[in-house]
Amino acid sequence: MVFSSLVFLLVFLPCVLICYFLMPGVRSKNAVLCVFSLVFYAWGEPRYLFLMLALILINYLLALGMGEDKTKKRKKLLLALSLVCDLGAIGFFKYADFALTNLGALFRVNMPAVGLALPIGISFFTFQIMSYVIDVYRGDTPPQRSLLKLAAYISLFPQLVAGPIVRYQTVAEELESRRESLPLFARGLHRFVMGLGKKVVLANGMAMLADTVFNQTVLPGGAVLWLGAIGYMLQIYYDFSGYSDMAIGMGWMFGFHFLENFNYPYIASSVTDFWRRWHISLSSWFRDYVYIPLGGNRKGLPRTILNMLAVWLLTGLWHGASWNFILWGLYYFVFLLIEKLLGKERVQKIPGAIRRVAVLLIVLAGWIIFRLEDVGRIWQAFAGLFRFDGGGAAFLLSHRDALYPLFLLPVACLGCAPLSGKIRAKLPAAAAPWLTAAWDAALLFLCVALLLGAAYNPFIYFRF
Repeated sequence: MVFSSLVFLLVFLPCVLICYFLMPGVRSKNAVLCVFSLVFYAWGEPRYLFLMLALILINYLLALGMGEDKTKKRKKLLLALSLVCDLGAIGFFKYADFALTNLGALFRVNMPAVGLALPIGISFFTFQIMSYVIDVYRGDTPPQRSLLKLAAYISLFPQLVAGPIVRYQTVAEELESRRESLPLFARGLHRFVMGLGKKVVLANGMAMLADTVFNQTVLPGGAVLWLGAIGYMLQIYYDFSGYSDMAIGMGWMFGFHFLENFNYPYIASSVTDFWRRWHISLSSWFRDYVYIPLGGNRKGLPRTILNMLAVWLLTGLWHGASWNFILWGLYYFVFLLIEKLLGKERVQKIPGAIRRVAVLLIVLAGWIIFRLEDVGRIWQAFAGLFRFDGGGAAFLLSHRDALYPLFLLPVACLGCAPLSGKIRAKLPAAAAPWLTAAWDAALLFLCVALLLGAAYNPFIYFRF
């Protein structure tokens, strides 16, 4: 089940809200959220619900053991068991076939494939579980003694299958006691509708352009390929940031405060700045649980470079079991290393406009690597960007699905800049709530109308 589906919008979400607000206390409300979250997850693939429940129970017991046993050696053993279970699950389901295929190619033998479907959102909920257990091991948070509360945290449907990755410490107090209010609910509803609009109107529209170009057997070149790359660049931003907006908005409705996951990444002034703005929850997770524990930048330049390499190899692999994702991670490692070696002061001496354009071009090239799993097609695409052989207009006219998104392209580009806040600031204070409500109603009606005839609607990050 996806947020941008009629079943979710017209049936599931209203049922959750009604049952939730009928409950008298936080314990019963947590139970409602937990039950509905499990139904939400089981909707797509019921058998993998038992995998998630097993991981929740195992980590619950191991974290309790850490809290009761103060012996460092024993705590390390319990942590190791937890990580083996969590990483073992994600490794088996996500990377087993990739490893077997490459081992078979290396030794020139036929390796049998596992052939299991990837559990939806396994990369997200396993990272949440690991952050909880590691924080308990470090003593940053006490173990949660209520299995219900821990299960509600891990399975909470707004962020369960596509993030943001919510740390236990962020919501620990709100699992115990939280206050819902009408103003917070209204803010959450507005944020949800804006995220829905990003997904249904802009992301799905840009997907039509990107798919028309990149799904060709032979990639077109020149202006058409540039349009397709820009379309995918906008699609993945609106798809993922729209999901995050909906997740954060629903969190507010239920009294939770999730951290922001995007901060207008396409206005970044450096590649480092881009990764401070894009998928913030993942970047901070790798920083806090991989980069800093490895030594960060505290052990000299060679060790810092090695730590960065490890983080970006893992970042690439986290996104998928394919060589293009590894290449994508290494690609960003190179640019981030160049910026680190140059130093912040030297980078900032470059005129701001040049830096921003350069970052956009670097990111656009990165999304081509991300999109095309066939490495040969990646090189074909890069060559095609500089092959202007005409025929662009004829291609677009012969592929009508690519024409509609062209009208949305200016709106999608403008939406990447922080303009909405400036517009709201200029509205009359008395009229602003009414205008916002009217906008939300119109946008929701448009989204439902588009969904009635939608052919393309999945979230890209459900794959991870």
